[in-house]
Amino acid sequence: MKRIITTVIALVIGFTGFSQEDEQEDQGSVIQNLTPSKLIGKGQVDIKWFNNLYTQTRQLDANEEVQDIARENFFTSTLDVFFGVSENKRVSVGAILEFRSNAVGGRGAFDVFSFDGETGTARSGLTNIAPSVKFVPFAKLSNFSVQSSLFISTIGDEVDDAGVFLDQDGFTWQNRFFYDLPLGQNKEWQLFFDLNTEYNFGKNEDSFANDSLRLTPGVFLSYFPSSKFTVLGFVQHFQLIALTDNGFEQDITSIGTGVKYQLTDKLNIEGLFSYFARGNGAFTGLGEAYNIGLRYVL
Repeated sequence: MKRIITTVIALVIGFTGFSQEDEQEDQGSVIQNLTPSKLIGKGQVDIKWFNNLYTQTRQLDANEEVQDIARENFFTSTLDVFFGVSENKRVSVGAILEFRSNAVGGRGAFDVFSFDGETGTARSGLTNIAPSVKFVPFAKLSNFSVQSSLFISTIGDEVDDAGVFLDQDGFTWQNRFFYDLPLGQNKEWQLFFDLNTEYNFGKNEDSFANDSLRLTPGVFLSYFPSSKFTVLGFVQHFQLIALTDNGFEQDITSIGTGVKYQLTDKLNIEGLFSYFARGNGAFTGLGEAYNIGLRYVL
């Protein structure tokens, strides 16, 4: 993972393809104008490093009753790198890398950063590589885009001999649909919609989630006191639908809040918190997620 991060930083420092014309064209900040719905221009690079820590001490039992459990923690670090390849800002290509670290059995939330691999309580490693393409399907609707990725698992076993889960073992075809709607005379408000669809496939014996479809719609409302700072609130729903008779199903709803700040013309930071308020399905967790991310566009 350290080698990957070092390579990306070197790429950021050495790349000089961002033109002055593009810089003058976009007034305001990246967080206000270059939302996930908008694509970068030819020769630009968009790098995002996003970190999610989910921790839980409650889950639904086999009868879907809430029960207390020993703390379980799941950390996911995602690195997205996209390159603009079209003059009209309609196509970008890139890749996504996912690294996970899990610590269970009552261990502390920050034990996911120990990476100690303690037998029976911890696992970590690079879990997925995903070639990706992002595009604007309609020329007259630049604030609507689609990101399509094929996640290829790099792990050997979903659950190790000691019973510790790391990640799904299979393939995931992910398609995300982004749309944003500026509100107010000076764009001080913004509505953002994200629909994530994931089709999980592979050998049925390899993963609990294979032959299933996961739908994750989300609605985000942002307020910009200034172009460099925003506060936001959001609601997301996670629905796992089994496509076979013996498949696993669950649904969860979370609510959250967050902030974003433009540190420099090219670098911004965000922090998010979400609370999983309800769920259905045996062994569905009801916890909290803490997120921090950096985005660099040049």
